Amino acid sequence: MKKKRIIFCDFDGTITTSDNIIAIMKEFAPPEWEGIKDRILAQEVSIQEGVGALFNTLPSHKKNAIEDFLFSQIVIRDGFEEFVSYTRKENIELKVVSGGIDFFVYPLLKPYGLEKDIFCNGSDFSGERIRITWPHACDENCSNGCGCCKPSILRTYPAQDYYKIVIGDSVTDLEAAKIADHVYACDDYLADKCEELGLTYTRFHSFHEIIEKLEHQKEAVS
Repeated sequence: MKKKRIIFCDFDGTITTSDNIIAIMKEFAPPEWEGIKDRILAQEVSIQEGVGALFNTLPSHKKNAIEDFLFSQIVIRDGFEEFVSYTRKENIELKVVSGGIDFFVYPLLKPYGLEKDIFCNGSDFSGERIRITWPHACDENCSNGCGCCKPSILRTYPAQDYYKIVIGDSVTDLEAAKIADHVYACDDYLADKCEELGLTYTRFHSFHEIIEKLEHQKEAVS
């Protein structure tokens, strides 16, 4: 019996061509955001702690301005609409797993009808500053403080039933890539790590390339 293919696709830097959190911080955050970012990259703080601290530098009343800014400059990677249509035609489950925040991930993906298939961080604008919430935090097998824990999400789909495909670009996709059957990497970081760790991966630039690879692969999945 063949396994059912399921795709876990990153959002920032993968579906979109740039990192939306970094774009928000560059446009709206006070200078101290740079130090927080550096601590995240140096792994001195967890992603969950760091992202929470980044957004806590922003006043809640900036929500509409942030949304207007993002929606005016966002670029969706070439071929994504066709990719979504292909997965539906082929009955491949597609889940968006994102370290991004609900108030911009959901609106940006609404045109593609993916609202029921999104895993991302939440947000609370009821206080003076933006507070990030964590509906998909790490399970008992992860203590990394991921925020939206991608490997924890993958583990809810039994390996004996699913052929797991991860699409991503960065450090936030690495742990999920380690437990995937195949990885599609659109950035040097994830591709280099896959090479280093001996993971099965494919480089890509547009979603058209992934469609082509999936079409060639479908008879081989077992």
